[in-house]
Amino acid sequence: MRTTLTLDDDVSRLVEDAVRRDRRTMKDVVNDALRRALGTADGVSAHVVPVHRSGVRGGIDVARLNHLVDELADDELTSS
Repeated sequence: MRTTLTLDDDVSRLVEDAVRRDRRTMKDVVNDALRRALGTADGVSAHVVPVHRSGVRGGIDVARLNHLVDELADDELTSS
């Protein structure tokens, strides 16, 4: 398929750099970059992020933990 694209100057420089560096055609560089960016590269699996197990129990609002620490620090300052 033939398509006309207007590239930003910085993107155009990146493509031209890759063409020279890798000694490949512009078509190959752009097609491979689009495949990687859109997640359909042949033979390339999707990036998988491993699950991180937290010591925080369910029902604990992690966003409010700093608030709790601040309250405890305030109580400590007022009681001394």
